[in-house]
Amino acid sequence: MADTYGLKADAPRGWHVAVTRRPGATPVAPDARARGVVEDQDVTRPVLHACTRPLPELRGDFGTGVVDLLGPDDVFVALVDYGSEVADQGLFEKQGLPRLAPSHFAPNRLQRPLPGMSASQQFFSHGGRAFCLFTVLGSHARRMASVPRAMTLVNSLHITDRATLARLGGHP
Repeated sequence: MADTYGLKADAPRGWHVAVTRRPGATPVAPDARARGVVEDQDVTRPVLHACTRPLPELRGDFGTGVVDLLGPDDVFVALVDYGSEVADQGLFEKQGLPRLAPSHFAPNRLQRPLPGMSASQQFFSHGGRAFCLFTVLGSHARRMASVPRAMTLVNSLHITDRATLARLGGHP
């Protein structure tokens, strides 16, 4: 998969991957911030979605419109960019892509209850950018088999660091 917004996945066979940014997003140029210029529109960040099922065109950052479609053997992963402003601090202090373990998943970690499913949500920074890795398993009972599949996808993720992305004009 091509590198879009500094996010890329070399997904294993059978995974569907898309990197998007909601329409209307207006990146604020670094030199504009330095001059005190603030954009009127909300700045939205890129999101990478990966799923073992085809991804619907319309979906929320954390899988609304996708997770309802998961079967018991399916996995959904969202890598949500929170920007460089909060990187390396507080909730995002942990460095590098997280490792997933079956113990990280629980039914009460979903945005809303979905019978039989479970999720994991981990915050971290990588290369001066802050992220949330949100992973949903189609079956909590099958997490011992599903988590290694999810980890294979996570291990295939590539994140361009903030400085390189800015140099390339990707607006971190």
